[in-house]
Amino acid sequence: MASTSDIRKGLCIRYNHDIFKIIEFLHVKPGKGPAFVRTKLKSVTTGKVIDNTFSAGHKIEDVRVETHKFQYLYSEGATYHFMNTEDYTQIQLQESALDRPDLLKEGEVVTVIINSEDNMPLSVEMPAHVILEVTATEPGVKGNTATNATKPATVETGAQVNVPLFINEGDKIRIDTEKGQYQERMKE
Repeated sequence: MASTSDIRKGLCIRYNHDIFKIIEFLHVKPGKGPAFVRTKLKSVTTGKVIDNTFSAGHKIEDVRVETHKFQYLYSEGATYHFMNTEDYTQIQLQESALDRPDLLKEGEVVTVIINSEDNMPLSVEMPAHVILEVTATEPGVKGNTATNATKPATVETGAQVNVPLFINEGDKIRIDTEKGQYQERMKE
């Protein structure tokens, strides 16, 4: 058993007969009344996101998990195939277990969180950022960069990302996987 002071991003807890992963949390101490922790929980079985508030000192049941490095191989519909980089065993996960499946490139190494009790994969943690090639975007107009304007671009995985006007087809860009936003253009 853990308490609300142990809550952190990525912690897996058992709540309402299901296993949830904490996506966001905020510890609030109002001027009047007791402190509480506001959380955003994502179900690892259904992918549904709920908001919940725990009072300070509330006991929560944490789930013992292990993390392993897996390499993304390919997808078949909503099923994604991964290979363990240590012992080369393969697992299949549903799309709901992934945070940003549209930014996943074949060969990408991700961290898979596995329940220690029954060896079931719970969720996939993407790297902080990925480098992808722009496959389709409108050409930028020279001298039109004074404002912070953006245009839609399609990257090699098929995801849509808003990029600055100077980005062209064939450019490699770094994308933040948490927000799915453009960070910078990569030099060759």
